[in-house]
Amino acid sequence: MSIHAGSDTRSGIQLGLRANLPQFALLVAVNALVGGMLGQERTILPLLADDVFHLSAYTAALTYIVAFGATKAVTNFFAGTWSDRFGRKPVLIAGWLIALPVPAMLAWGPSWGWIIAANILLGINQGLTWSTTVIMKIDLAGPECRGLAMGFNEAAGYGAVAATAMATGAIAEHAGLRPAPFLLGAAYVVLALGLSTLAVRETRDHARLEAARHTIASGNGHDGGLTTGQIVRLTSLHDKALSAASQAGLVNNLNDALAWGIFPLLFAAHGLSIAQIGILAALYPAVWGAGQMLTGWWSDHIGRKHLITAGMLLQAAAIALVAAGTTFGVWAAAQILLGIGTALVYPTLLAVIGDVAHPAWRARAVGVYRLWRDGGFAIGALLAGILADAYGLTTAIYAIAALTAASGLLVAVRMYETHPRTRT
Repeated sequence: MSIHAGSDTRSGIQLGLRANLPQFALLVAVNALVGGMLGQERTILPLLADDVFHLSAYTAALTYIVAFGATKAVTNFFAGTWSDRFGRKPVLIAGWLIALPVPAMLAWGPSWGWIIAANILLGINQGLTWSTTVIMKIDLAGPECRGLAMGFNEAAGYGAVAATAMATGAIAEHAGLRPAPFLLGAAYVVLALGLSTLAVRETRDHARLEAARHTIASGNGHDGGLTTGQIVRLTSLHDKALSAASQAGLVNNLNDALAWGIFPLLFAAHGLSIAQIGILAALYPAVWGAGQMLTGWWSDHIGRKHLITAGMLLQAAAIALVAAGTTFGVWAAAQILLGIGTALVYPTLLAVIGDVAHPAWRARAVGVYRLWRDGGFAIGALLAGILADAYGLTTAIYAIAALTAASGLLVAVRMYETHPRTRT
């Protein structure tokens, strides 16, 4: 595998990981801070809803995930469009400015409405910053090692989700659910805003260089002259690989909403301590995060489709094991399996979008994909909450497992292989 993908001798712009390593590493660090902002909630907020705000209905308790997911999904779409129009760096900085009040609102908000408002701002932050770091890494990496680049990006983000979830659980065990756990988020946002403003460089010209010599990977005949409406339809419905990736991404994050909002309540109902819940909340994204460095690279060598199919089916089995389990050990094993399954899927889906989309509209295609994917947070929270209120936690979890298996089978039937070296 080459990690140096070409250059423009007149401008000095080069594609490839080796040529852009300092900026790429900086963006990995920034995305870790993006993940940390999400990780500050993973252990604490489900318990906060129950213990502090006394929300008895599961649907009501999960409204913060609905608010987060819906806002992030819509923001993802605009992040891609704005990145093409205004550049990547301004969008990244705007995302961090919006996040500034979030930790304080979570730490001291006097009502559940403040928590929902904080998650609306957090959704905007995550949509702008995570989308932009994805787009910037795709710009820098070039076509040869796009899966590896996405593996590093997602590993950093979800590794930080895991580390912060575990850290906040440990802090809460000794200092209470508020405000101490959220002081980590305050430090993250200040550091990330400084790095994004002072050290990150614009990457839009890298995409333009790739576009100038682009060969369409999928053979689908779509060039760089598509309108935003055409890109939405192509990514959502018409292109078999893009649309299959979009639905799989939605179901994947539907699963994550389940893990975020329902699993801690299930664990608490069986008598686990806050520290134990924190460990389980961290274990899944930790395995997911670390595994992506391998799976993204692997998809560059054996292709995307089969990894996605296998990952969705493994997620389904792991979720069913959570529903069947009653002990910490069984749940820990299930979280590890869920992390492996998600690692197979997550960077590989992004690589599919990068493979198929022309560089001239790739940022918008990423935005549309992430609109669908992160809409899964809102849909998952609503679906899981409604099912849990009507039929109980275990039935809700089994239902999501069945939906995940169906999504994996749809990928197997509909998606074509997109990696240029492994496509048949």
